This record gives sequence, structure tokens and C-alpha cells, in this order.
Amino acid sequence: MFDSPLSQRPSKIAKPCFGKIRAVLKKREYGTKYTQNNFITAVRAMNEFCLKPSDLEQLRKIRRRSPHDDTEAFTVFLRSDVEAKALDVWGSQEALARERSLRKDVESEYQENIFRNQKLLKEYKDFWGNTKPRSRNRATFLQGPGKVVMVAICINGLNFFFKLLAWVYTGSASMFSEAIHSLADTCNQALLALGISQSVRNPDAVHPYGFSNMRYIASLISGVGIFMMGAGLSWYHGIMGLLHPQPMESLLWVSTTLLVAINEIKKSASKQGLSFYEYVMQSRDPSTNVVMLEDTAAVLGVVLAAGCMGLTSLTGNPYYDSLGSLGVGTLLGTVSAFLIYTNTEALLGRSIQAEHVQKLTEFLENDPAVRAIHDVKATDIGLSKVRFKAEVDFDGRVVTRSYLEKQDIEQILNDIQQVKTPEELENFMLKHGENIIDTLGAEVDRLEKELKQRNPEVRHVDLEIL
Repeated sequence: MFDSPLSQRPSKIAKPCFGKIRAVLKKREYGTKYTQNNFITAVRAMNEFCLKPSDLEQLRKIRRRSPHDDTEAFTVFLRSDVEAKALDVWGSQEALARERSLRKDVESEYQENIFRNQKLLKEYKDFWGNTKPRSRNRATFLQGPGKVVMVAICINGLNFFFKLLAWVYTGSASMFSEAIHSLADTCNQALLALGISQSVRNPDAVHPYGFSNMRYIASLISGVGIFMMGAGLSWYHGIMGLLHPQPMESLLWVSTTLLVAINEIKKSASKQGLSFYEYVMQSRDPSTNVVMLEDTAAVLGVVLAAGCMGLTSLTGNPYYDSLGSLGVGTLLGTVSAFLIYTNTEALLGRSIQAEHVQKLTEFLENDPAVRAIHDVKATDIGLSKVRFKAEVDFDGRVVTRSYLEKQDIEQILNDIQQVKTPEELENFMLKHGENIIDTLGAEVDRLEKELKQRNPEVRHVDLEIL
């Protein structure tokens, strides 16, 4: 009985139905500008459209999921409502543009005053001796690479002082060159200390990923400094060795910083599950590597110079001494080339170990909401921090089920039964479709949060939906 009306005129009933649906479901050209569905925050509304908090109280408020892991949902406004309110408050686009320009000038002057006041406050504290060292920086130089660099600065500084004192009393040109060499080493280590200090700074608006690469930059410049000063002076000694024999330098102090650096590298390599060789070759700790390699070259250079001076003393041939200095210069040049290469590789963005990438990928693939992981990129951004990026193919059924588990199924069934027209069907689909998209975004946030919690070294996660 129910089939007879449909069987009599199936085509005539179907055609009007499809025609109505096309009229309701309007197609959009995605290449055109469309901002009617954009949300903006209260801060952006006040900054860009020069509105007051009281102006926003009259607008529609929408609660949305926060983009940050540690905050709850926050309130946003429709951009179209904010634009209309701004025109109502300021009267025209021209008046709004003038107010924006005026506020921009005031903000620039305000920022300049803040910077000037902070500088004056620092000078005032320095003058009265009330400046307290930053606890974070102080802790940085009491352990790990910071301690190694500080030990090297102290020892190289003492070397420079005593060599300079010897030059004052003897007038030896060779001793003066050695004093300059020690001064260059001290400045080199001070540059490394500056890099370590800058690397622990917090991210800001201009540098959102922080300053961890400052260690690599300082080590790169240090490598160039070793080549220019260390290798250059050693080659100079070699060329001038026939006229001015090189005095032998004590191995005690240089060996001290070398042992401190080697011990620190062994401990850090053990923590990261790497061998000593892998840790040095991958430049995991550039500051300690510079100290270790520079002091290793110094120790080997002294041994080489001593052997060549011995040969010169035994044979009376000054060429051995000259060749020894040239060998030391070549050794320092090799060290500087290695440091330049490894730090350049690190700054370019080096991938982490394949085993670690596999571990992170498997964690994501084991989640029920994930079908597959593609285009994985995991790079070391310095200070043992990792940036992880991947394309994720989500299981739509699992995501939809996750949404339905939080809904009243009987109510949804009742809403379906109430649908009588294409307009009502469209509204029903739009409502639940939007909610499912929000659920998908929540699943991305959940995966990113769990990935960071299980792997503390992963600081930045970008999961793209396929």
C-alpha cells in the first residue's frame, strides 16, 4: 500500500526533490575571499578594530577549543560582527584606519620607553651593586657544557697572563706569539659561553622556536677563529721557526681541561644512548666538542713540537722544528674544518636517529584513530630538543564514533525523524558535520599532547590531516 504512490510516478517525484536540494545547497567558489565564518579573539578584535571590552559585550560569544594544550576552551567572536561593530563605533573605514595609525605610533613610542626604562633600571642596579645574577644562567655554568667552558676560560686566561708576564721579562717574540695564541683561545671560550647563555633564553614573538641554535652558531664562529688564529699563528711559527725556536709548553693545564671535556662528553653520550664517537661526530654538544678538540689538538701539538725540537737538538737541523710548527698548524686547521662542517650540518636541520623516528611513528600508528602515517620529519633543533612533523590519515569512522559517544543517540534519532524538508536536512548535517570536524581537531590535539608526554625531548609537534 505504501509503495503504490512511488511506483506510479517515480521520476516526477525524484526530479523536483533534486532540484530543491540544489537550490538549498549552494556551491561556493573556494578561490574567492570569504571571511564571514572567521573567528577572532577578543585581544585581536580590540587591537585591529580599536574596540573596547564594553563594545564586545554586546556581540555574540562563541566558545571554541583552545589551540594550547594547558588551557580550556576560550571565547571568540565572528569577524563579521566585529567589523560591523567597528564601523558603528568609528563611522567609516577611513576613521578606523586613522585610529589604527595613531595607536600604532603610540605603541611604538611606548615600546621605546619600556626599553629605555629597562636599560636605565639595569644601569642603576649595576651602579649600586644590587644586580642579582640570573639563577638559570648561573645553574647553566655550574654543570654540563657550561662548567667545561668556564674551566677552559679560567685555564686559558691564566695561560695568557703567565705567557704575557714571561714576554714582559724576556722580550721574546715567540713568547709574545704564544701569549696572543692563549688570548685567542680565551676569547674563543668566552664566545662559547655567550652562546650557551643565549641558548637558554625563552622564545619570543620574533624567535618562536627559541635560541637553542646559538650554541651551534657560537661553535661555528669558534671553528673559524681556531683556523684564523690557532692554525694561522702555528703556520707563522713554522715559517719563522728557523729564526726563532719554539719553547716547549707545559702539558699539565691543557690536559686538565681536556680531561674535563672528555668526562662530560662520556656522561652526555651515555644519557642519549650514543657512543663517544657518534656523540662527537654528530656535534650533539658543540660547546664541549670545541673545548675537547681544541685541547686535544693542543696536547698533540705540544708532543709533535717537542719531538721535532728534539730532532732539531740532536741533528742540528732547524727544519725539523719548522716542520713541527707546520704540522701543528695543519692539525688545528683540520680541527677547525671539522667544527665548521659539523655545526653547519646541525644548523641546516639534522634528522634524529632512525630508531627514535620509528618509535615515534609506531606510537602514532598504534592509536585506533590513525590509519597511516606519511612524510615523517623529525629534526634536532638543538639542546637535545626535537621537532616532529607528520601527515596523518585518520580513520573517519573512529573519529565519528568518538563524537557519537558524547551525544544522546536517542535525541539524534528523534531529530532525524523530524526532518521533513531539504532545508531541515541541510541544517541537521551542517550542525553535526561541524561538530565532527571539531572532534577531529580534538583528536589531533590529544595525539600531540600524548606524544610530548611520552617523549619529553619532543618540544614541537605538527600533525597534518590528510
